[in-house]
Amino acid sequence: MTCPSCLSLTTKQRHKNTSLGYQTSRCQQCQRTFNERTGTPFNSLEYPPDIVLLVVFSRLRSKLSLRDLAEIFLERGFVFTHEAVRNWEARCAPLITDQLRMRRRGQAGASWHVDETYGRVQGTWCDLYRAIDQDGNLVDSMLSQKRDMDAAKRFFQQALRTGGHAPERVTTDGHRSYPRAIREVLGMDVLHRCHQYLNNQLEHNASYFASDWLFCRIWSRQPHRQKVWARRSNTFVCSLSSQF
Repeated sequence: MTCPSCLSLTTKQRHKNTSLGYQTSRCQQCQRTFNERTGTPFNSLEYPPDIVLLVVFSRLRSKLSLRDLAEIFLERGFVFTHEAVRNWEARCAPLITDQLRMRRRGQAGASWHVDETYGRVQGTWCDLYRAIDQDGNLVDSMLSQKRDMDAAKRFFQQALRTGGHAPERVTTDGHRSYPRAIREVLGMDVLHRCHQYLNNQLEHNASYFASDWLFCRIWSRQPHRQKVWARRSNTFVCSLSSQF
């Protein structure tokens, strides 16, 4: 095991483990003691990374409140406050975002549907740029305080890095910044389609999940989807926690 402080390979494993069962070692060069989580974002956490990631993933996916998550996991024997959930979300949400972007890299289809939605984020009104492919899979998303040419270019540059390749067709609404941004970022060979009804799939997806109440109502009426989501989320969290 490499020392996270001096990057020395001359380390010695100790017989003592941490309270969570992580192996500890001692560096022969700098004489510092460290464990498997030292130098990672989960070093100072009092719970295993898979539990923390599952809490954050449930918060982002199911739109549960901070207190609801603390109560749900209390029934499963994990005691923490709603403020702990808030801190975990601020720490781990960017990590989950980066991992999801890496998993989506190169998986985008040849036809993109792009649209922007105006909404409030933490009390501030922002524009949410989103792009999905012809199969409904998310290509990328971006929050911007302005809806202008610079924001459109930044979104297409980010979507191009995430998607891994330029699409063959891009369908948008009548926003005036899109034609120039598509030509300069994606290239002249990309076909730009602008029609009122061609983006119905993306418009329907945005309006369908705009309301937390509607999402929770539909979710509560489909118990079979809850079981499938629980199984898939556990698999995703286990694979995600093994990468840190």
